[in-house]
Parts: sequence; structure tokens; C-alpha cells
Amino acid sequence: MSRKIVSFRILKKLLSGLSPFGYKMVRYFQNPFEDFRPDAVVAVDKVEISHHIDDYIKNTVKRLVPSHKNVEGGLYVGITGVAYMFYYLAKNPLFSENKKNYLEKGMEYLKPALETSAGDRTSFLLGDAGTYALAAALFKEMGDDQYIESVKAYKSLYNSYLHPKFLKCGGDELFVGRSGYIAGALWMRRELKTEVLTNGELYKICDMIVANGREYSKKHKSPCPLMYHYYNTEYLGAAHGVSYILQILLTVPGYLEFNKSAAADIKASTEFIVSLQTDEGNWPCCMEEIGLSDHKLVHWCHGAPGTIYLMAKAFLVFKDQKFLDACIRAGEIVWRKGLLRKGPGLCHGVAGNGYVFMLLYRLTRDNKYLYRAKMFADFLNSDEFLRDARLPDNPESLYEGTAGTVCFLADLLVPDKAEFPFQDVFTTYDKL
Repeated sequence: MSRKIVSFRILKKLLSGLSPFGYKMVRYFQNPFEDFRPDAVVAVDKVEISHHIDDYIKNTVKRLVPSHKNVEGGLYVGITGVAYMFYYLAKNPLFSENKKNYLEKGMEYLKPALETSAGDRTSFLLGDAGTYALAAALFKEMGDDQYIESVKAYKSLYNSYLHPKFLKCGGDELFVGRSGYIAGALWMRRELKTEVLTNGELYKICDMIVANGREYSKKHKSPCPLMYHYYNTEYLGAAHGVSYILQILLTVPGYLEFNKSAAADIKASTEFIVSLQTDEGNWPCCMEEIGLSDHKLVHWCHGAPGTIYLMAKAFLVFKDQKFLDACIRAGEIVWRKGLLRKGPGLCHGVAGNGYVFMLLYRLTRDNKYLYRAKMFADFLNSDEFLRDARLPDNPESLYEGTAGTVCFLADLLVPDKAEFPFQDVFTTYDKL
């Protein structure tokens, strides 16, 4: 029997909710909480949450040391992500008494990454681009003019993204592609309060993203006007897929007015993605899954918890109620199936799914969502979770582990400013 046939059978079992060995896979804990009652008061205990944050930090710094051997993985699973955690805490007004210490710890973790390449220079989440972006923000916050050199290093990568096929695996997604680079540039613009890339420079990259999406869609006869692949899979979600790409195109200030033709395809593609939402509130992982009766993945990387950010941005841009309705339906499936067994992290864990409710809280101001976010935070300390959750491959990292959990808990204390890392939908970026 060929390896291809075996792999296909394994894939069919995974998509049907079975393990490769035939038994049923249980991806999430049953939600043990009663839902929000309109007369309830949502009380977020700063002392208790701060205690949990301190515990996570102690374990993180004990188990993941700032050394050159831990650089690989960048912001996603390397020490750069821990540096981001400390920077994020330093920016939180409720932790101002520890700001200096957090900034120093952040730089301690970032220094080896500045001295040793994380791998791919142009990758934002996995490589050096993300390290340069965070270094610029950290240096600037510390009052160190070295931030200027970090900005220059980030800008030096710009021309790479203008080559049409600069990455054969798929060069337009978040982790290693153009949309990640744009996200970093916009994040730096906000954090540094200075223009890292001009709008004109951003538009050139956006034009490249749109041209690639049109070309791929036409070649593969896709029903979506803009379609992309990552290692030959047409992902739909946030990690490697079209939803994050479209979100970035909607976020770049003035781009929809600058390129009307592109704007039409961006909107039509966003309309296509919203049309794929299931009655349950989820989305297929990739185009190949369209038509399946059930979609198992309720993760930020694949499924409703990541695609919701495109829907939220589309609602804010187009003012169309159907996008907000899609967000609300997404929140329902996350409430039912979002207490993931994979761990506490952002990419495919409880904290990442908890961020869905803080996004919905900011969109609607409904205390139900703040309550739900708090319940997800509480579950992280439950006996059931601590006993039965799986240990992630990188348990202290930003996207898979506790560094991301710390960001989630810190945001629970300031929900009006809460945002999933590098996925802000509320800032317009046209005013510094």
C-alpha cells in the first residue's frame, strides 16, 4: 500500500474526529460553568490574577532560560516571545511599579536573539523580523537610542517582500510571509509613534499580496477572488490562511481607497469567508474541508477563534451587521468547545480562546463576554485542567505556552485594551 494512500486514510480519520488508531479524539473539556446571568456582577480580582501571573513568570524564567540555544522559534516559541511577555506587562498600567524590572527582564531574554539568528531573517513570527520589531519597541521604552538601529534592521528586509515568489512555500501569510511583515510594521508604528514604513511602501506590499491572491485563485479556479496556499494547502484560518491576510489588507490605513480594484476583491473574499461559517459557528480549516459535516478544530490557528478577527475588522470597516453576527456565533462555539486539552497557550489553547471573549466585549460592551473570559481564566487553575491538560511542545512560549497565558491574564485586568498579540482590530494606524 502506498504511503500516499495511508496518509490520506489517516487524514480522513483526523477530520472525522478519530485518532489514526481508530478511537475517538476528545479535543476539549466539557464547559463546567453556568453561563452569564444578566443580573450578575463580573468581579475580576486583581490580587488573585496577579498572583497567578507571578507564578507563571517564576516557572517560565526557571524553565526557559535566555540562552542562544533557545532562540529558534522566534516570537512564536522562542525566547523572543518571553521577551514580548515582559514588554507587554511593562506596558500594562496596573503593573507600573514593576515596569523597570519587566523591561530589564525583557531585554535579558531578547539579547541572545539579537546576537543569534532565529532562522529565517524575513519571518515575523518565526525569525529575525519579529526580533527586530520587539527590540525597537523595548529599546524605545527603555529610553535607549539603539531602537533606531533595530528599526533600520527591520526596514532592511523590505525589498525581499517585493519579489513575487520570494518564498515557494507561500509568502503572503502571517508566520513567514508578507502579512506578518506588515503586521510588525504597523505594530511598531503604534508602539514607537513613528512611521516605520510609509503608507506608500505598505501599499506596494499589499499590491503584491493582492496580485498573488488573484493569480493563485485564477490558476486553481477558486471561488474566492483572493486565495493563497501554504505548503500547497489552502488554509482559511489565522495562522497560515487567508483570513489573516484579508484582515491585514483591511487594516493598512487608506489602502482600500488607494486601490479600488483591490478593495473590491478584498471585500468579495471576506464575503466568501463569512459565507463558510457553519450553523455551529465554526469555519473549515482549509478549502479541502468545505462540505464536511463537522469541523473539529476550534483553535486560534484553525477555526473560529482566529477567523473571528477578520469578521471583527470587516464589521468595523464595512459596518455590515452580518460580520458582527458571525463574531457572536463564533463566540458561542468557543464557549461550548473552547476549553482545549492542548494546553494554556494562544495558538491552540485556553488562553487564545479566552481572547475571543475579550474581543467580543470590546465590540459589544456586553458583560457576558467579560464573564466568559474570566471563566476561561479560572479554568486554567482548575484541578481538571491541571491534571488532564496536555503539556505543549514548548510549554513556556508565547504562542504555545505560559508566556501567552500571562498576556491573557494581564489583559483580563484591563479588558478595554485587551488584544491578541499582533491582531489588533481597533487601531486605525492613520494617526500616530
